[in-house]
Amino acid sequence: MKAVVIRNHGRGVEAWKLVDRPDLAPGPSQVLVRVRAASLNFRDLLIARGHFGGPIKNDLIPLPDGAGEIMALGEGVTRWKVGDRVAGSYFQTWRAGPLRADYFQHMLGAGSTDGMLAQVVALPETGVVRIPSHLSYEEAATLPCAGLAAWNALMEPSPRQRPGAAVLILGTGGVSIFAVQLALAAGLRVIATSSSADKIERLRGLGVTDIINYREMPEWQFEVLRLTKGEGVDQVIEVGGGGTLAQSLEAVKSGGTVSLIGHLTGTESQINPFPILFKAVRLEGVVVGSIQSFEEMSRALEELALRPVIDKIFPLHHASEALARMEAATHFGKIVVRVD
Repeated sequence: MKAVVIRNHGRGVEAWKLVDRPDLAPGPSQVLVRVRAASLNFRDLLIARGHFGGPIKNDLIPLPDGAGEIMALGEGVTRWKVGDRVAGSYFQTWRAGPLRADYFQHMLGAGSTDGMLAQVVALPETGVVRIPSHLSYEEAATLPCAGLAAWNALMEPSPRQRPGAAVLILGTGGVSIFAVQLALAAGLRVIATSSSADKIERLRGLGVTDIINYREMPEWQFEVLRLTKGEGVDQVIEVGGGGTLAQSLEAVKSGGTVSLIGHLTGTESQINPFPILFKAVRLEGVVVGSIQSFEEMSRALEELALRPVIDKIFPLHHASEALARMEAATHFGKIVVRVD
């Protein structure tokens, strides 16, 4: 079978290599999945650069996000049948409940656990989730990380944001566009940021009316305050990290929430704790989500008939070009590799 592996760890776009690997057979309680598509996240670029904490095994297969159909069942498998359409879960052992440190030992596409950028993968029967019936494999491959992170931030809190609440969403990458779609579907007011005229028009096409060009307004937090009559937003979907977190804390209202999902602008930052303290801001880290949350999201997406936004699809033999597009940061939505 064909697979992409990380053979030049630390070389960025040059780290990925397409190779032939031995055919797989499912072990006890495993399912064999014929992968049809996989998608990229910023963390996959960090791993290729050697900037994602911890060592990785030799010839690791990257990407936690992939979808396909079950082609064989291991001994003792009862919950699936051949032909079922599934996606792998980002955390293979996080069934439900709060996050625990040991779950990170079983992240797909990191450490010693192979990911989904291969024609065939073997996964525990408990580590796959049924995908929405209305989605293509390419669309479903975008769900396990970015889709679930956005869902976890917006739809999992109890109580959720009520219709009419204002949400600030930074950028137009995979998590951000999922968050835009989910927020609009929930009746929330979306304020979005971008620096590209083309991306701004695409945001308008999704239904966003309040958009800030952060190149023209680098102190965009003040424009957020103006748009909310000085009050601030109820929630910020913060994907920038060190370079934007201080501004997000200024843009959120008293008693609001800043959901920290990514660190696209880096990890180094000096944060003034006063806005958190005196505005009683809830600052939360969002690390994807559990298998149970994935199942709930899949059911909801099917009910809403919501379709993920795909930026571009690359064939498997051009997978490194997909990684280069991630590095260029010109994408709108998700970058996908079709696994032929």
